[in-house]
This record gives sequence, C-alpha cells and structure tokens, in this order.
Amino acid sequence: MPKRSVPGKPARRQPTPTKAWGGRFRQATHPLAEAYILSLPIDRRLWREEIAVSVAHARMLGRQRIIPRADAAAIVRGLQDVRRELAAGRFHWREELEDVHTNVEARLAQKIGARAAGRLRTARSRNDQVATDLRLYAKHACDRAVTAIGSLQRALLSLAEANRSTVMPGYTHLQRAQPVLLAHHLLAYLEMLERDSERFQQAHRRADVLPLGSGALAGVPYPIDRQAVAKELGFARLSENSLDAVSDRDFVVDFIAAAALCMTHISRLAEEIVLWSSSEFGFLRLPDAFATGSSIMPQKRNPDVAELARARMGRVDGLLVSILTTLKALPLAYNRDLQEDKRAFFDAEDTLLDTLDVFAAMAPNLRFDADRARQAASADYSLATDLADELVRRGLPFRQAHNAVGRLIQYAEQQGKTFSELSAAEYRRFSSLFPEDVSKLGLDAALGARDAPGGTAPRQVAAALRRWRRRLK
Repeated sequence: MPKRSVPGKPARRQPTPTKAWGGRFRQATHPLAEAYILSLPIDRRLWREEIAVSVAHARMLGRQRIIPRADAAAIVRGLQDVRRELAAGRFHWREELEDVHTNVEARLAQKIGARAAGRLRTARSRNDQVATDLRLYAKHACDRAVTAIGSLQRALLSLAEANRSTVMPGYTHLQRAQPVLLAHHLLAYLEMLERDSERFQQAHRRADVLPLGSGALAGVPYPIDRQAVAKELGFARLSENSLDAVSDRDFVVDFIAAAALCMTHISRLAEEIVLWSSSEFGFLRLPDAFATGSSIMPQKRNPDVAELARARMGRVDGLLVSILTTLKALPLAYNRDLQEDKRAFFDAEDTLLDTLDVFAAMAPNLRFDADRARQAASADYSLATDLADELVRRGLPFRQAHNAVGRLIQYAEQQGKTFSELSAAEYRRFSSLFPEDVSKLGLDAALGARDAPGGTAPRQVAAALRRWRRRLK
C-alpha cells in the first residue's frame, strides 16, 4: 500500500484575503491544516438559520444607528437574494471560505459591495453567531423530533387497535410469565415515546435562549437591542452571561441525550420484532416491503430494518459520549473543539428521524398470528399466578398460595400434563381451597381479573386506546 504523500513546507506568501482573520498572518494555512479545520461540509446545513440571524442583526444595527440605515437595508435585501439562491440550489459553495458564515458574507459582498457587506460583522463574533444559528436550528430539530415521534405513536396505536383482542405471553427474563393483550404490550411503547416527546419539548425550552450580542466572549461595545433581535428570531429569553452564552452546548447534549434514549426505546421494540418474527416465536410476519432475503438461502425473511435500528442506537449513544467528552474539560469561553458539536448533533438528528420514519411506515404493515400467540400465552404454566391469586381470594396467605402452586407445577411436570389436563382432585392434593371449577381459570378470566387502572384487562386496554386516540389527535 503506498504511503500517504506529505507536502513540503509551503512557500511564504500573503494569506488568502477571503479569510476573516487573515490580516494578522504572514503565511497561508498549510493545506493539511486547511482541510482538517474545514467545517463547511457540516455547517452549511445551517444556511437558513444563518440568513435569518444575519437579517435580524442587520435590521437591529440599522434601527440603532450603529451602521447607516441605507447599508442595513442593502444588507437585508442582499441576504434575501442569497436566501433565494440557496433555496433554489443555485448557490456556489466555496470551500476555501471555511464555513457557512464566510460563504454567505462573501456572496453578500458580491451582491451589494464589500463596504456595505462588511458592516454586517459589526457588534457580533462568529462565536455568538454560530451559537445563535445552532440554537435556532436545535429548536426546529426538537420540533421535528416531536412530530416524528407522534407519527410513530399513531402508527403503533393503529396496530394496537387492529389487534385489540390478540392475547400473547408477557415476559420477564425472556421467560413466559403472564398473559397480556398485545394491544397492552404495544401501548407500553406509546408511553415510552411520550416521555421522549416530553424530553424534546424540554430540550426546545432550554435551547430557546438568544446568545447573540455576547460577542466573542465579553459582550459588545455598541448600543445593541438584543430584545428586538430575540423577538424577531422567536427566542423566549436572552442569555445572561456572555462567557456562558458562547461556550454553552448543554442544549446540544439535551438533544442528543433525548435522541439516545428515544433510540433505546426503538431498539427495544426492534429486538422484539426480531424475536417475534423468528420461527422460534412465530408471532409476527414481516411485510415484504420491510424485510430482505438471503443471497444464498431462498427461504429467508430477514428483519434488517429492526436489526439496523438496534445498531444505530449504539451510534447515537456514541455521539452522546462524544459530545460529553468534548465538553468535559473545556476552559471558558469558546474553543475550536466546539466545532464538533454540529457533526454530532446532525448525525444524531438524521439517525433518529430516519429510524422514526421507517418504523412509522413499517408498524401498520406488521401482521400477527393471533392463534399462535394465544397458544403461547397459556403454555408453560403461565396461569400459575392466577391460581395463586384464586387461593388468596379464598383466604390463603399469598406466600402459602405461591408454595402450593409451585408444588402443583412440579407435580404436573412429572405427569407431563398442562393445567387444563389436571383434574380437580389433583389440584386439591395441594390445597383444599381449589374450587371444583378450577378449570375455568383460563386466559380470558386471567386477563379480565387484572382490571385495575393500568392493567391488561380488556376493559382497561379499551379505555387506554380511547385515551391515546384522543391525545394523539
């Protein structure tokens, strides 16, 4: 394998004049350093926010007479032209300009002249500028996440409603435990996703702070009107400490942490889809549109979507660790390490939204084998707790009832019998409190008995389905 070429020492020359900071330097940036620090491929996503923030800033500068009003008006008109170019895909990105901010400013200078365009830099730094852009983006990203979560919730609710009478085994330790309604099981994920939605709404509130006006780190020496800028951009409040404002990325952590936990919940559902669609469980058939085959085994139906969701949870979890590690030892205020916040943020957002979208599309197409699930729900003595509860209702302390049913199960296993195959006399060998009609303690009775709020009884599940339908409207 050939070695990587290492360029020699570059000739000393004047820095590229397009660098916003080039005046102090005598030598151009080394090509390897130039490529290493380049942020444009990542932060160009912020162009909408960049334009909006710059327009609001220019208007404020003009109203406050910090710059001539004619220049402020020209800047706003020029930025609106740039926005149209960007929206239409006609904007020419120049990598030598480092980032989205410099690209927009350079194009603005081409449109209205360098003198007027240069005034846009007054009373702000790239430090407070990028913090504002990213906060504005983060608020919208939180809203997108909430919307996508709602779509998945509605898809799972429809799946639950379509399977409201399907009985399946509930599990602990992945061992059959007690029968539950499939709808009850699916509604558990709506609860998880609702907490995820709340976390993104909380993340939105914490991102809703305007840092613009903090300058590089110490504030700005101009009579700016931060409140007016906040109002125009839709920020609820102003940052109160300039050092914190330019270095705070807690809102990025908030978003990625919420995304990681949401992906954790989806990963749990994905794992169950993988299990349920296996031959060993056989509860679920994957739709063709969301399954793949094998290049060598014609019979295979692979749950690739669910498997990739499990893996991509690890990706978002890694991004959370990455941003926390980046922040853990940064001195105040701004450090270039914070450039990596956008890479982590955008990757987490894309992974989360892609996963939510594909699961929302897949869920309504899942098909369950109700007969097989019901058979599994009554197998392996999963009604044992209900037998113990029946003895308790007849006066026996639960611990003694538990012991009696445990010995009954041991006897049934030795006889190779299920509960339904045992006679009343055999039941009574272990407790005289078992009734003559003990065989009536079947699946439906077990489900109906769990009628406390939050339980799996059909009445409670039907009420929960109605509540969720109202809530998600």
